[in-house]
Amino acid sequence: MSSFDAQLFSEIDKLRVQLLNNVDVMTENQRTVGEISQDEILTHIEGVILGIVSSLSRGEVPILVLPNRSTWANISFNSAVGLQMSSEHSVTSVRSDCPSSVTKFAQILKILSVIYRLVQSNSYATKRDIYYNNTQLFGSQRTVDSIIDDISCMLKVPRRSLHVLATSKGLISGDLCYLEEDGTRIDCHHSSAAVSVSLNIAGIRNIVSSAKFIMIIEKDATFQRLLDDDFCAKLSPCIIITGKGVPDVNSRLMVRKLWDTLRIPIFALVDADPHGIEIMCIYKYGSVAMSFEAHSLTVPSVMWLGLLPSDLQRLRVPEDSLIPLTKGDEGKLHSLLKRPYLASQPDWCKEMELMQQSKVKAEIQSLSSIAPDFLTNIFLPNKLRYGGWV
Repeated sequence: MSSFDAQLFSEIDKLRVQLLNNVDVMTENQRTVGEISQDEILTHIEGVILGIVSSLSRGEVPILVLPNRSTWANISFNSAVGLQMSSEHSVTSVRSDCPSSVTKFAQILKILSVIYRLVQSNSYATKRDIYYNNTQLFGSQRTVDSIIDDISCMLKVPRRSLHVLATSKGLISGDLCYLEEDGTRIDCHHSSAAVSVSLNIAGIRNIVSSAKFIMIIEKDATFQRLLDDDFCAKLSPCIIITGKGVPDVNSRLMVRKLWDTLRIPIFALVDADPHGIEIMCIYKYGSVAMSFEAHSLTVPSVMWLGLLPSDLQRLRVPEDSLIPLTKGDEGKLHSLLKRPYLASQPDWCKEMELMQQSKVKAEIQSLSSIAPDFLTNIFLPNKLRYGGWV
């Protein structure tokens, strides 16, 4: 490694040492839930059906009870895990005799029957496959997606263990090779083209990488720009990944898989706006809707690399590249500042308060107003070289 490379990565190496010092505590608190056997899953589903049959035999109305995945009241925060569903949580009842819920009751039973057959036969289906199994009953793909998460939460079984796969929208590139479950070798080194994130993250094995860091990139446009600028070769060895906006579960699982395997710093590059900050928080701390799977989805070691509100002032980004905050932005920012995890992030709070005071936001692309190659050749190398993250 040249002296320039050694200097470039010195702050990153220091950060890694800090992270590794904390890793034992994090591993204890954020242990991945072990895989559940097929027999256990079948028993769980049979228990639900038996409950319905028992209700009918007693002349009672069958009711399905689902944990409420949409309220902060059900969430507790652990700095080593993120947002997790409380053991004492409120529930939603889906009645089979109520006009407003009878359709959902039928939809849940239909998907339970599909899952039962998949697990029993050790085969897999995508959420899209399940939707097209009965489009008239489900009405929309979103309905299927939501119910599968409800079932996963109700059974306390990770979705991947239900043999249901989701289409991945994420992309990954850089110093990384691995084997898919079917033995296919995936090489992410090609600088001009990215690799789609796997459909089955749990099946990935034999991960090989010399990367010094991983960078999560909010937007596909920024990701593609870095590919075009050959960023991974210029700052080699590294890995870049994008979930193309709000990340899908597979992109989050992939980031967590890489953290578990490589134990290297992970940085987030997002727009300096409330939406970008929230996306970064999803990778780091999780979301309310998926809090029941926090142990396998969150990576609390993620650091905010940019674009920081303070970067806009420090770099004197031209005013015509700045965008006034909308009322919606201000509301989102106010909401974010009240999130439980912000209490442990005073530097993040300062950045967000600066955004509140300045009343402006900016996209990563605004850096091109300083110079066309500013992001790739100046901003990111200097941030990484001098430890410009929070």
